[in-house]
Amino acid sequence: MLNIGAGPGELRVYLACGSTDMRKSIDGLAALVQESFHLDPFSPAVFVFCNRERDKLKILYWEHNGFWLYYRRLERGRFQWPDASDGKTLVISRRELGWLLDGLPWNQPQAHRRVTAKKVV
Repeated sequence: MLNIGAGPGELRVYLACGSTDMRKSIDGLAALVQESFHLDPFSPAVFVFCNRERDKLKILYWEHNGFWLYYRRLERGRFQWPDASDGKTLVISRRELGWLLDGLPWNQPQAHRRVTAKKVV
């Protein structure tokens, strides 16, 4: 899983709902964060973008004195990505981001099925 900077609970994860033009680089994505989402790209946050086909992700992250730009491309399958909504961004947890990067639905109700103990006779 992606292990980014800040300690637990300090880092917010924003998903840019819908699709984003993957030709955008750091400056283009930072401008999108600032102008379209009215958020600060220099804040302790991760901004995640997905293409129309939902097989590529870009993650923008500011650390100390520069941006990180992570890129992930799936050879098979698609990311479970939320459609465009009125808010344009969606805040998820770092754990949900991990699920998303692993190809799982980011909004799954629970990580594991309920385990019940069997009676031994």
